[in-house]
Amino acid sequence: MSVSGSQVLNFPSIPAPPSDPPPKHAALPSTDASTESKKVKFIYTRASPSLRWPHLKLSETYPSTHTHLPQNDIFPCKTQPSESPEESPKVGREDDEAQEALGRRSKTRVKKMNKLALKRDKNWRERVKYLTDAILALNSEEFVAGVLEERRVQMTPTDFCFVVKWVGQQNWQRALELYECLNLRHWYSPNARMVATILGVLGKANQEALAVEIFTRAESSVGDTVQVYNAMMGVYARNGRFNKVKELLDLMRERGCVPDLVSFNTLINARMKSGAMDPNLALQLLNEVRTSGIKPDVITYNTLISACSRESNLEEAVAVFSDMESHRCQPDLWTYNAMISVYGRCGRARKAEELFKELESKGFFPDAVTYNSLLYAFSREGNTEKVRYICEEMVKRGFGKDEMTYNTIIHMYGKQGQHDQALQLYRDMKSSGRNPDAVTYTVLINSLGKASKVEEAANVMSEMLDAGVKPTLHTYSALICAYAKAGKRVEAEETFNCMRRSGIKADRLAYSVMLDFFLRFNEMKKAMGLYHGMIREGFTPDNGLYEVMMHALARENMWDVIDIIIGDMEELGGLNPLVISSVLVKGGCYDHASKMLKVAISNGFELDHEIFLSIMSSYSSSARYSEACELLEFLRQHAPSDIQMITEALIIILCKAKKLDAALEEYKSKGVGLFRSCTMYESLIQECIQNEHFDIASQIFSDMRFNGVETSECLYQCMVSVYCRLGLPETAHHLLYLAEKNGIILDNNLSVYIDIVETYGKLKLWQKAESLVGGLRQRCSKMDRKVWNALIHAYAFSGCYERARAIFNTMMRDGPSPTIDSVNGLLQALIVDGRLNELYVVIQELQDMGLKISKSSILLTLEAFAQAGNLFEVQKIYNGMKAAGYFPTMHLYRIMLRLLCKCKRVRDVEAMLFEMEESGFKPDLQICNSILRLYLGIEDFKNMGIIYQKIQDVGLKPDEETYNTLIVMYCRDLRPEEGFSLMNKMRSLGLEPKLDTYRSLITAFSKQHMYEQAEELFEELRSNGYKLDRAFYHLMMKMYRTSGDHLKAENLLAMMKESGIEPTISTMHLLMVSYVQSGQPEEAENVLKNLRTTGVVLDTLPYSSVIDAYLRKGDFKAGIEKLTEMKESGIEPDHRIWTCFIRAASLSEGANEAIILLNALQGVGFDLPNRLLKEKSESLVSEVDQCLEGLEPVEDNAAFNLVNALVDLLWAFELRATASWVFQLAIKRSIYRHDIFRVADKDWGADFRKLSAGSALVGLTLWLDHMQDASLQGYPESPKSVVLITGTAEYNMVSLDSTLKACLWEMGSPFLPCKTRHGVLIAKAHSLRMWLKDSPFCLDLELKDAPNLPELNSMKLIEGCFIRRGLVPAFKEITEKLEIVSPKKFSRLALLPDDQRSKTIQAYTEGRKEKLEKIKKIVDPKRLKKIRMIKKLKRRKYLREASIPNAIGKHRTFKPIGAERAT
Repeated sequence: MSVSGSQVLNFPSIPAPPSDPPPKHAALPSTDASTESKKVKFIYTRASPSLRWPHLKLSETYPSTHTHLPQNDIFPCKTQPSESPEESPKVGREDDEAQEALGRRSKTRVKKMNKLALKRDKNWRERVKYLTDAILALNSEEFVAGVLEERRVQMTPTDFCFVVKWVGQQNWQRALELYECLNLRHWYSPNARMVATILGVLGKANQEALAVEIFTRAESSVGDTVQVYNAMMGVYARNGRFNKVKELLDLMRERGCVPDLVSFNTLINARMKSGAMDPNLALQLLNEVRTSGIKPDVITYNTLISACSRESNLEEAVAVFSDMESHRCQPDLWTYNAMISVYGRCGRARKAEELFKELESKGFFPDAVTYNSLLYAFSREGNTEKVRYICEEMVKRGFGKDEMTYNTIIHMYGKQGQHDQALQLYRDMKSSGRNPDAVTYTVLINSLGKASKVEEAANVMSEMLDAGVKPTLHTYSALICAYAKAGKRVEAEETFNCMRRSGIKADRLAYSVMLDFFLRFNEMKKAMGLYHGMIREGFTPDNGLYEVMMHALARENMWDVIDIIIGDMEELGGLNPLVISSVLVKGGCYDHASKMLKVAISNGFELDHEIFLSIMSSYSSSARYSEACELLEFLRQHAPSDIQMITEALIIILCKAKKLDAALEEYKSKGVGLFRSCTMYESLIQECIQNEHFDIASQIFSDMRFNGVETSECLYQCMVSVYCRLGLPETAHHLLYLAEKNGIILDNNLSVYIDIVETYGKLKLWQKAESLVGGLRQRCSKMDRKVWNALIHAYAFSGCYERARAIFNTMMRDGPSPTIDSVNGLLQALIVDGRLNELYVVIQELQDMGLKISKSSILLTLEAFAQAGNLFEVQKIYNGMKAAGYFPTMHLYRIMLRLLCKCKRVRDVEAMLFEMEESGFKPDLQICNSILRLYLGIEDFKNMGIIYQKIQDVGLKPDEETYNTLIVMYCRDLRPEEGFSLMNKMRSLGLEPKLDTYRSLITAFSKQHMYEQAEELFEELRSNGYKLDRAFYHLMMKMYRTSGDHLKAENLLAMMKESGIEPTISTMHLLMVSYVQSGQPEEAENVLKNLRTTGVVLDTLPYSSVIDAYLRKGDFKAGIEKLTEMKESGIEPDHRIWTCFIRAASLSEGANEAIILLNALQGVGFDLPNRLLKEKSESLVSEVDQCLEGLEPVEDNAAFNLVNALVDLLWAFELRATASWVFQLAIKRSIYRHDIFRVADKDWGADFRKLSAGSALVGLTLWLDHMQDASLQGYPESPKSVVLITGTAEYNMVSLDSTLKACLWEMGSPFLPCKTRHGVLIAKAHSLRMWLKDSPFCLDLELKDAPNLPELNSMKLIEGCFIRRGLVPAFKEITEKLEIVSPKKFSRLALLPDDQRSKTIQAYTEGRKEKLEKIKKIVDPKRLKKIRMIKKLKRRKYLREASIPNAIGKHRTFKPIGAERAT
């Protein structure tokens, strides 16, 4: 369709781009009717414009291609190549050349061809072109018969058909004349093809009557030919005459003429043009085609999809398109254009864009229709950036912006309030040669008027008139509203009069706008004149306008006019006295309203309760309580029996007067069953809500429902909010059902649905929220963005990321587009689900979709990583935010400092505090508490005192957390007296210490041997009624054990029983373990005997303590005897016993001792360790796997401890390959962490904490092997530094840190101790790669089993270091003779023979003494000062390392064995 000013458009909407191919671009019609259409030519590579747009008559410029013809064409879809018209020679050639070209030898002599030769002649195009040009060249007074009589060219019947068609493309009258001339002269009897051709020509020219006449006349002579019927059906289809087409189709069938695909395509086209579509009509028509035995083609589908697009019927369009693909009918460009259009009309711009990309990927080239449809889709969403991008792409492809393009963008800017952009685009439109239409001007005037740009709006109206475009009623109304808003009374009045003079009748809206305008400007005379004119035209103001009139007339004291208007309201408006009284009250005419109401009451007029109560409510809202009470008293006098209405009115007055207590008292005193007014209940409930008395509001609403009072829509909405605030979403949901049952649909107010969904989400009832949204989706054609966001957040509360992502994808696919709130909900779901490692992946996916990640989303991600303690990711996000220009807030500083303190990053905390103060923020108490906990964790008690002093200096008030932290500090600093004093101060301030604080004080008193104070504190807790757990009693038991007071320990067991805490085996085990650690297995056995005498049901736990004590002491015989005793007692050995024996075997001196211990296990039914040492069977893998599988659910880290012991045993006796697969099996079963070493993650780090020495050595070898492969392959790339975390703890008297250092030092590795953290080794990546490549220790890192079991243990435990037995002599000599030695020097010395090593050490010692003597002789004070400073820095650098007990490596040093004990 063409867009012109003569069209009737609904302001302010703008028509969407047509789904059909675009027509020619026409200039807008003006008062001059001679304006002609302007042809715009496009180039398409997929199909010829002459076939896509036949009405543009582009066949002379663009040759036809073999593609599908338009649906209204009279010929079948596929045309034979020999019948396709081609370019003909120029008309201006000489006569001789024409004769030669037409097959004649000379100009004068003609050789007539027979029919067969004529039919085979290939120059038919020249003959047709020649005769066509001759006919079209005739003057108006010449006739076609003259050309035919000359018989210049010999023609066939087919040639004449083409002549009629070609002539009809430019002049249908000449084509009809040619057809009639051929019939009258009886040269050829009219055949079916000729009749179909002329019908097609007349149909395109909209000459339906002539076509019917020719069809009727030729019907008998041509017979029942489907081609003729199709042509006539096409004539009817052009005008949407579906019934006529249906009649012809039925007639064909009656006469035995079988319809073909063109027949049904024409039928479908006619139905789609005849009016609105019925539901499922498109699919019904498709089925009708198939039931006729015909397969639909692309034209069939395109016609149906285009119709669905015009109706904005997305569901049916998608169904037709799916049917098309399922039946393997290849879509063409027309199909994609129609689908893009329907997606755009239905607000699904993203899906339209997907189709746009799909058509390009399938080899189609988008045309102007494609771009305009896609442009319209994003303009509806207001996506300015996308619209701008599409326009740029459109221009790059060679398509200029047409009228439809400009109108779409101007309308978008108008809706967004971007008036300058809309005006600039309008000017660009005119300068580019495009002609704005009525829609363009109306949208511009309306948007400029709303922005108070009245002069620009007036200029646009002037330009509209100058262009000859006739303004519509909406155009004038927009300009009048603009003048009214700007207060330009004269201009508004002139525009209104101009509209009336132009013949456009004002409607009720126009009258109302002008009347309201005059009233607000106190133009009472003109207002009343306009009012009377409005009455004469048959329009009456609505109640709202009457209220404005009453306000204005009352303000001017025009009471007589008010009386006249009241009469009009009664006579013309048909309003009853109560309604008039309500209007008068709202208009401020209280006296007239009171009179009207009193008249109604005096005359016995039946009062409507709700209208009366509304009047009383309006009185009360305007604070005219005296008049309200007077009217209420009048009602009491004239209608004393109506107590209900009087009481309800009084309650309303009290509610409006904000006297809720009095209203509730009146409500309760009269009995809740008396009231029947919805207005009264609504006033009472709303007042309760305003005072946040939600429970009272709920009770009143229950009374209302019990009394059968009909609930209003407003009250339903209020109560849904109330129940949601009370945490009762099911009740709120039930209210929606009741409202719908009573005919009140709350779909227009989506806030009620959002409240319910959010409340369901907070209660983690996402299933019910999902059900609610599902029901809403079935009723609404388009879901609101806020509802989707609420459902996403409901899923997020429960961590249902997949469900939240499904909703997010639905928004991306179907619209509306997701917002920042949608993205945050999606990320929150991932966070609650604990899948932080997927956050970056999801964020990248969102960015790939074109969504921007906001600051709130970044903060959400940062806070999630902070809560998880992932400092690396938090710092990366924080630095990225600063680089992007985001300024940190106080909340962000709290998060960062809390995490840095938790991770004990002292320097980072101090730097951030400095940065925070520079930004103008001061640390609050929460930050100070975090810093106190940091210094407590690193035992920096001096700085804790400084922080506490600063808290007092700035006036902050310490809270419970502050005092608890400080008390714990005093306890750890072994100053429990000061901690106890601070606790007393804390109590005096009304703050109660935590139980953990009491526990710390008791522990500190115990360590300081202040047993009496500890006992007093413990007794104080018991006497004050604190519920102490078993840990407190265990703590006291340790204290009594340390003090040697066994009697009190026994009394403590009795206290436990009195307090309701039964001593467990763990309690007794605590005593036994202490004996084990002190090397007193006999005492541990005595405790075991006592347990047995008490009748306690024993398990393996106490036995394992006794057995472990004997095995550690080296008394294997006693340990085996206890095992046998346990077995005889009916206690089956379990993982605890196995672990004890296997660990002892791993530390035994020789294989014989290990075999003895393992045989003991084999004797009690556990032979797996023994077989691992002696056998090399593949079946052992599955057996170990089964054993670990059985131990996984067992508590006390059963599987973990067993694997540690097994790997230690296998490593000690050189079964390294077996140890390797046991190690990897533990990783597979998640017994060990999967991230023990992270070479594949581009981290290259490793963390061996909590592993045994043997497991750590296996892991170290595998880790080095992986890094060696990665360095040789170049992937994955390494970071700048590689970190190995060993930890500082000991595992069964073995220091993992010392063990790994000894191994790495022996290999000469580049790993060095970290300067700032204990238990961490660091190597530069480059040095590590070179070492892995060149070191002889790394030539073969494959773990192998020894061919035979060695007689001696290959490893030895010395001073907590589990090292190779052959390294022990060198290790002792180096560490004893050299106090400080670097790792590389240790490696070189360890490889030397014994005698040479001794000489080297001696030479090194003497050389160092000489250096010291030279330093002493230095006289230059500056140089001496520099040397001393270097020494001081070195001492400071190694100071923290020196505090580690049993550590053999101090940065680049070893410490002599036994040095700690010597001190």
